[in-house]
Amino acid sequence: MELTNHRRSRTRRLIFLLSALTALLLLVSFFRITCGDWNIAPLRALALLFGLADEGGSPELLVVRSLRLPRLLSAVGAGGALSVSGVVLQGLLSNPLAEPYTLGIASGAAFGAAIGFFLGGAWVTPASFIGAFGALCLSWFLASRAGGGATAYLVLAGIIVNAFLSAGVTLLKALADDRLGAIVLWLMGGFAGATKTGAVAVWIGGAVVLVPALILAQELDALSLGEERGTLLGIEERRLRLSLLASAAFATSLTVSRFGIIGFVGLVAPHLLRLLLGPRHRPLLLASFIGGGSLLAAADGVAQRLGELPVGVVTALLGGPVFCWILLRGTRR
Repeated sequence: MELTNHRRSRTRRLIFLLSALTALLLLVSFFRITCGDWNIAPLRALALLFGLADEGGSPELLVVRSLRLPRLLSAVGAGGALSVSGVVLQGLLSNPLAEPYTLGIASGAAFGAAIGFFLGGAWVTPASFIGAFGALCLSWFLASRAGGGATAYLVLAGIIVNAFLSAGVTLLKALADDRLGAIVLWLMGGFAGATKTGAVAVWIGGAVVLVPALILAQELDALSLGEERGTLLGIEERRLRLSLLASAAFATSLTVSRFGIIGFVGLVAPHLLRLLLGPRHRPLLLASFIGGGSLLAAADGVAQRLGELPVGVVTALLGGPVFCWILLRGTRR
């Protein structure tokens, strides 16, 4: 009886939190659609958005549907994908400080994109995508050779790969000449030039990491308890870790290849929600997708208000103190 009441209470709490997060996302979306350099009356913006006021080539219609909507959807999809990837990596590596950039994925994407700028603008996205996956494969190879793929070696390999590729990016920036400004702005991340294609890409990336993580949530719960715990429960740890790492890398590389480096979203949102929901991954994954999307959409709004700053700057200013708090909290335990 007591167990049943506990489950009901937990379910009610989850429903309440998901409802609150959804309401927050809708509220943030409402302000992002109506407010900007050109404020549009709320009812007017909603009518234009849902086709209730069809005015052909109206400037307001162009702003709402062609500029603000793709930017909003891109920020929400990217935030959700990065946040869910953070949850997956923290569970796989049993490391509270893990996030989508722990394994050198971001530096790999940045290195590829920098090369893409030298080859021509059309190469930036595919080159950054290849770089991200190449960095993950290199980290996995080094960890496999050094420690059989153990999580501790995987993190260390990621640090080594990140340092090496970051040096490569610095070298390319030194050789960039007139392309330096474009490379630096891209590396800081932003949604100013978001398109419908970019929005679709990051939502696909979010689905690729969210769906398998939800299906394998119980296995991820067991794996997050530590090394060899999953093996004792009959879980093939290596296969599970490789498949979820690949899905997280795919989602992250899609986001990075489209919108640049946006750090700390995969660290901040999962940890704040874990304090409210606990360590179980299935509810945490759902909440993190919604919460991460709300967080990044709000950060993009702040960046735009401050003069179209790169959104990566805003998330870094927010995430830096949270990172320190997590680190200090972990050392006190």
